[in-house]
Amino acid sequence: MALLSSRFLPNPRAAIAFSHDLIMVALSFGISLGLRLGFNLDPFHSQALLPGATLFTCLAFVVFLGMRLYRGIWRYASMNDLVALSKAVTLLVIIFAVLTLIIFRLDGLPRSVPFINWFVLMALLGGPRFAYRLFKDRTFDSHGSPKIPVLLVGAGDEAELFIRATERSETAGYRAVGLVAESSGRVGRELHGIPVLGTLNEIKSVVEGLKGNERPQRLVLTKSSFKGAEIRDLLSTAEHLGLSLARMPRVQDLKSGLSDQASIRPIAIEDLLGRPQQPLDRDAMANLVKGKRVLITGAGGSIGSELVRQVASLGPAEIVLVESSEFALYEIDRVMIEQTPDVTRHAVIANVRDRHRIDQVFAHYKPQLVFHAAALKHVPLVEDNPFEGILTNVSGTRNVADACEAANVDVMVMISTDKAVNPTNIMGATKRIAETYVQALDLRRGAQQGTRFVTVRFGNVLGSTGSVVPLFQKQLNAGGPLTVTHPDMTRYFMTIREAVELVLQASSLGADDHKNDGKIFVLDMGEPIKIVDLARQMIRLADLDGDTNIDIQFTGTRPGEKLFEEIFHGSEPPVATEAPGILLASPRTQDVDEVSKILDQLKDAAIAENRDALMQALKTLVPEYAPPQNDVGS
Repeated sequence: MALLSSRFLPNPRAAIAFSHDLIMVALSFGISLGLRLGFNLDPFHSQALLPGATLFTCLAFVVFLGMRLYRGIWRYASMNDLVALSKAVTLLVIIFAVLTLIIFRLDGLPRSVPFINWFVLMALLGGPRFAYRLFKDRTFDSHGSPKIPVLLVGAGDEAELFIRATERSETAGYRAVGLVAESSGRVGRELHGIPVLGTLNEIKSVVEGLKGNERPQRLVLTKSSFKGAEIRDLLSTAEHLGLSLARMPRVQDLKSGLSDQASIRPIAIEDLLGRPQQPLDRDAMANLVKGKRVLITGAGGSIGSELVRQVASLGPAEIVLVESSEFALYEIDRVMIEQTPDVTRHAVIANVRDRHRIDQVFAHYKPQLVFHAAALKHVPLVEDNPFEGILTNVSGTRNVADACEAANVDVMVMISTDKAVNPTNIMGATKRIAETYVQALDLRRGAQQGTRFVTVRFGNVLGSTGSVVPLFQKQLNAGGPLTVTHPDMTRYFMTIREAVELVLQASSLGADDHKNDGKIFVLDMGEPIKIVDLARQMIRLADLDGDTNIDIQFTGTRPGEKLFEEIFHGSEPPVATEAPGILLASPRTQDVDEVSKILDQLKDAAIAENRDALMQALKTLVPEYAPPQNDVGS
């Protein structure tokens, strides 16, 4: 009996609920009979009352336990519980009607009684459950800790889920006082008793119309599809009204019952700069990767690690992680263990500057697809260490490309940068030389069988190591000031995720379309953004309480730094592709043998630390390179 009890009635409260339901079942039969015949029953019908109620209750004992009605909690009674209850009552009434027909032939029991009993029993079982929930909700609202009033932006399914989750959670720190919708069609209506007070354009008047405890302290975005421009406008509106702006918890957390742990999320700088998602040919991306042995250099870096994540999701046969930093390699290897444990991986410590080591790695793992993301990328550091920049970005790329040819790799994809266009710094010049060599190899290949070389060029990515966004975040955490080199400094930005998605999309195009031999795929970066505007937006995002006072300081441009970046050279007229967000740059071609000779000179100069010879060879390959007049070597 104890085993039966623990299996079907897991706790004392479940046993109490079960006892309550059996009492209601017995009462419901008498009430139903009385409603049908009048409560002054004649002797003929009275004799059916006790055996009918007994049979009905015994059947309920079996049906209710069998359908596991007592795993739920009355405090959180919902429509799902009501549906389960209705199924159990329907089954009970059907069995009862059949048995009374067989055993008693309905003597003394009108045929309509089971039908009436269904409605009576649903009321007697469902009513107390929802009354108890309502009582607990009201009790908690009156005695619980104060909740922050919020105005929800958006009046759709996500808003309904947020309201329902916060009403059910005893630990939710927020209370919706109203909603604003994207269109006027829902204005004047309600979601769970919360009114839709206006449209997005009427937020100012809506907030000003809410007084006292109903005045919101925050605007909460309930849609994930708001565009960057819309969020910037909402942030400006919130700032003007003295409110903060946030996002609701993730929908999957609310749906999975994690609303107690989930809290509203701050707006990230990626939200403000976000652009509409470009349509992607995921089938083509999967065809590029699926079943292939993929090697990624710089696998622990910002772009490299995101490449690893996305490539792993596309079904490769195995991934070879090549990285010179032990810590970075350990981190991305651990990420793969946690997120994609079924993907075969090989963590390889190797420096692309070591030709012999790279040849060993390629000969051993025999990759079919290579993404070359390893590079020295920080402009001031490479400016101060030009010889290291040449050996890594130029000689390292040459080593990887030559190893691809020797190992008969199907496709090599080189990650480049907008700093390669009309460079004013050594880092940009080294990346342009790397582009030149890879382009020359691809053009030499022509229609022959052999490695296809694809180059993908794009601008800054948000959140990459050493980039301006993490720097600003550290400065904000320290109380400021935020340092900007020049008030007119602009840069192109996109998120790491978007950049890598488009890299994979461009790679799939380049791998299959031989009309694009030697051309550079350029990601459409949108409009350039002023760095000072980015700093102001991050200060506004951090000003949750309205009392932050952080200054912006202009420090002057650093060696080799440009006020603006370009994604196309004047001799590279852009050509559209079939893929939105991806353009083509027509190549400035050079003979691969001539390029190789100068690369030998560059490498020799770097090893000998001969700056004059290095600069002469560099300018031969990149005549547009224009270093600052005060450039001092190291």
